[in-house]
This record gives sequence, C-alpha cells and structure tokens, in this order.
Amino acid sequence: MSAPTEPMVAVRGLVRTYGTGGTAVHALREVSFDVAPGEMVAVVGRSGSGKTTLLNVVGGLDRPDAGTVRVDGTEVTDLDEQGLSRLRRDTIAYVFQTFGLVPALTAAENVGVPLRLRHTPVPEREERTALLLDLVGLREHALQRPAELSGGQQQRVAIARALAGSPRLLLADEPTGQLDTETGLAVMALLRAVVESEGVTAVVATHDAVLMSLADRVLTISDGRVDG
Repeated sequence: MSAPTEPMVAVRGLVRTYGTGGTAVHALREVSFDVAPGEMVAVVGRSGSGKTTLLNVVGGLDRPDAGTVRVDGTEVTDLDEQGLSRLRRDTIAYVFQTFGLVPALTAAENVGVPLRLRHTPVPEREERTALLLDLVGLREHALQRPAELSGGQQQRVAIARALAGSPRLLLADEPTGQLDTETGLAVMALLRAVVESEGVTAVVATHDAVLMSLADRVLTISDGRVDG
C-alpha cells in the first residue's frame, strides 16, 4: 500500500487582521485547506472577500497573525526574509492581474528575466524562453514589446515568465481581471493546459464564477472564511 501524497499546499488556521478596534478588517478567519500536487484550485469570492490576502500569505508576501502555511514540505511561516526570497525564487511563481511586464523589454526578454536572475547560461535561457513562448502561442511575437501586444497576449507573456524557473506552485491573482470574457476564458484555458503540461500546482483567485469550471476544485471565500 503506497504512502499518502503530502499536499503541495497545507494551510491551517490562518488568521490575518488589518487595523485594530472598530476599524479592524478580518481578512482571514481560521482558514484551513490542502491543495494536492498537480491540482488546480480556484478561489472564488467577491472583491474584498480575502482572496488576495490568502494568496499573499500562502506565497510568503504577507505574514499571518496566526496559523501556518506549508508549501512543498517547507513551513513558510517559519522562514526569515532570506528563506522567503529563496522560496519565491525556486518554488513559487506569480501571475497578477496587472501583468507586470517590463515595458522596455521584448516578450522574450520579459520571459527570460527569472532565468537571468538565476544566472542561467545564455543558450539554456534562450531555449527555455523559446519553448515557453511556443507553449503560450506567442513565438512569432518574441521581439515585440508589451505596448505592441494585446492584453491577452501580455498576460500570456506573464504566464510564460512565471513558468520560466520551473516552479512547483503557481499563484494567480485575478489573472483575467483586465480582460474581456472571451479573452479571459482563453487565458484560463491556457493556465489549465500549462498546469497539466508543466506538472505545476495552481491556486487561482477570481471573482468570476464562469471561470471555475476549468479548475479541479473550487474554494469559496466570503468575509475571510473558506468553504469547499
């Protein structure tokens, strides 16, 4: 009998409050859940429900007031800043609503940024960049800068960049928030495809219930509490 697989993400009793007294905002209230390796989980909720705070705490961008987060066997909440930086460099990648591309760089150069930071040799970097641009359907746009690309194309570049360092966990915060419905569905379908082809675990926050059908599982967050 095989041993049970350890979750890629294990969240236990997360609490995060901003402010004090009568103006306190309880962004997370005793949140607990697991995400299995290779699973794509959608976190669904209205604006202000706690989705972004949850992703930020899971990814080590924010500290909880109580509770623990374990990612790929590492206790995130125990790490110092150096350890968090290493985790974000080697294990976790992010896709944001605002794309976050460098305007002066081409699509290929933007994708290659994480590999430059790792001092990856040029031939290997160029090969990986070309492979990822091909994966997201933008090989022919490699030399174009963000201003020359549509919103959907920019988000595809951002996804390719997130995958450049072969992360184990992909966190996407409202990745279709600036896109029209048709383009948003195409980007979500792409995320679904790259999760499968790259063997990545993904947690995707969205307020659009239509997009949840592409996830393996849905967690609903409301007033800082999670069901699902």
